[in-house]
Amino acid sequence: MTASFLIRNAHAVLTGERGAAARSAATDVRVAAGVITEMGRGLEPVPGERVLDASDCAIYPGWVNTHHHLFQSLLKGVPAGIDLTLGPWLQAVPFLYRRCFTEERLRLAARIGIVELMLSGCTTVADHHYLYQPGLGYDPGAALFEEADALGARFMLLRGGATVTRTLEANDRNFVPPETLDGMIGAVERSAARFHQRGPRARRRVALAPTTANVSLRTEELKPVARAARGMGIALHTHMSESVATVEHCRAAFGMLPIEYMAEHEWLGPDVWMAHLVHLTESERRLLGESGTGIAHCPQSNARLADGIAPAPALDRLGATVSLGVDGAASNEAADMISEVHFCWLVHRARAGAATRPRPEGQGESGADTVTAEQVVHWATAGGARVLGFDGVGTLAVGQAADFAVYDLDDPRYFGLHDPAIGPVVSGGRPRLKWLFADGRIVVEDDVIPGLDMARLRAEARTEVRRLIQEN
Repeated sequence: MTASFLIRNAHAVLTGERGAAARSAATDVRVAAGVITEMGRGLEPVPGERVLDASDCAIYPGWVNTHHHLFQSLLKGVPAGIDLTLGPWLQAVPFLYRRCFTEERLRLAARIGIVELMLSGCTTVADHHYLYQPGLGYDPGAALFEEADALGARFMLLRGGATVTRTLEANDRNFVPPETLDGMIGAVERSAARFHQRGPRARRRVALAPTTANVSLRTEELKPVARAARGMGIALHTHMSESVATVEHCRAAFGMLPIEYMAEHEWLGPDVWMAHLVHLTESERRLLGESGTGIAHCPQSNARLADGIAPAPALDRLGATVSLGVDGAASNEAADMISEVHFCWLVHRARAGAATRPRPEGQGESGADTVTAEQVVHWATAGGARVLGFDGVGTLAVGQAADFAVYDLDDPRYFGLHDPAIGPVVSGGRPRLKWLFADGRIVVEDDVIPGLDMARLRAEARTEVRRLIQEN
């Protein structure tokens, strides 16, 4: 039987909603049967519920991470790739090391990544896993779902893969056999039948997610893949427009821009979201906005690989659904949501300010209000739940899933804040996590995941990193 809780006396409650609704007047939150049953001030305990004191704390919805590569949690800071741009980095790190990932190593990497995310306040993880090839011998999706279940996180498998060998992979070091189209679609059908849940507050979902659709599929395969996903009632996901090279490839190969190409082949709509979308023309932005297509905005990884900055604020204004993803830890060595929201809040202001023209006496200064802390919270919670299709998740309101983080702001970095409510976004670092609730269960308490042997996890990670170095 699910426990009941009353969380009382919070300094602030952010809801994940937009505008005036972004902050609740409530200080107390009641939880029963996995959902929020009451929000208010001065709520009195009822028999049988556990009372938690959230004095000096801020309560946020659990972060919803819409794009990750969990296997890369064992590939942080690989020296051969630390100063490379996207193409050569792919060759030097993920494409080189992927052949080393057994089921046991994948499980360890996933555990590390999900733990890192949860300790930042993340309750929903969407993993774009693309290590598939004929004769693999195990089901990576099943392993990932099991690891997420064991830790208590909601999980969505973004089932990647390719039917084409890309130029970057066409050498002895990086080559893996591609799948057939029927093999890929059949595997996704089996995963969806086994794991995909529908309806309010689902815990498991599946998307069909060819790795980079304009190079991972043949042109004639794009529409069949889109139609197969829609026939299963699942969403579509892929990488797109991450670097200048990807745009140049589309122009050369297809005579059109990437988003034009995707539109031509039924790959836009509210059941589609794409990672990165850094390099977009005005016409492409309008196509995305008018179709309601979503973005998994990954600002730290895009900065790390020198890709640029995605126009997330403009896409938001045009009607596209904006969400946040940390991408893989091999291109984002702090693959947690607190780091991501903090950087997101900063980088769009920097971009807007850099784009203004100098004028006398500072009249050209602008951009400091380009993205607010509350807007970033919305993208990383409600926006994420929307693109992933998790109904009843992503905001704090009566009837919604009890997925939320209680951040303790009793640390010098928050001392002196005139508005402690926005501390987790604007002050950087990782606030102490007093409690993390997922589906009405406490999955982190006093900054510790109950039952997790952190020393053992650290030792296992070190051992596997040494082995990976030896194997390469």
